Amino acid sequence: MTLIKEPDYGTPAADSEQIVELQIDGQPVKVPAGTSVMRAAALAGFSIPKLCATDSLEAFGSCRLCLVEIEGGRGTPASCTTPVAAGMKVKTQTPKLEKLRRGVMELYISDHPLDCLTCPANGDCELQDMAGVVGLREVRYGFDGENHLDAPTDSSNPYFDFDESKCIACSRCVRACSEVQGTFALTIAGRGFDSKVSASAGELFFSIPSVFPAVPASRPARPRRCRKNRSSTSVCRLVRSSPLARTVASAVPSRPKCAATSWCAWCRTRTAGRTKAIPA
Repeated sequence: MTLIKEPDYGTPAADSEQIVELQIDGQPVKVPAGTSVMRAAALAGFSIPKLCATDSLEAFGSCRLCLVEIEGGRGTPASCTTPVAAGMKVKTQTPKLEKLRRGVMELYISDHPLDCLTCPANGDCELQDMAGVVGLREVRYGFDGENHLDAPTDSSNPYFDFDESKCIACSRCVRACSEVQGTFALTIAGRGFDSKVSASAGELFFSIPSVFPAVPASRPARPRRCRKNRSSTSVCRLVRSSPLARTVASAVPSRPKCAATSWCAWCRTRTAGRTKAIPA
């Protein structure tokens, strides 16, 4: 079987009959009103770097990598949270934007383990890909200051290990848990430099039953139904939902597959919904 990866436009499609015309890098583009600048650019064939954005979730604007310039506008807004407007003129590639994006990525990498060659996500990692896209070749800040490189790994859950040192706190998994699952089991604990993904305030991932409710191995787990997609799912494979997630969490296939169940449909929307299998 061969997998065909479908494009990710960054933000969901707008449900509007009104059409707005704008210019992106000098090219006229027509999209429905309410469409984000990021999605409009993607539909027109322009690629804007992103880390936290995906069209399976609402725009969040936390990574600040998708900055653009808008003629007559102030600053460099995030394209994922900026809606299009009639007559808008957008620039996605300028020397100023290139410098800003490299600076943002440099900050991410300065607090990230440099073990790409031994990382399970090597070659299939969004952070790695985006570093290449923005042209990052070196990190000026060094690694001697305060960082998360020695952050502990949470191995409490029988299905995955959460490596906090590789998490960039983009909130993608937290938003999937609330918007797709509807369970609100995950959150971002702490603020600023201390922000981290957590199952609850200071709890381990296995401590919250709504994430992976345990059942006896002798009794088969009964799949729940996702309230949004109405689809049955078995063991939640959130950690395999995207290359970025696999950078942070690694699945443990040797552990039993019938010891827990979840109604998480995030994996389905990111894999089965994003790929199509065709005969080889």
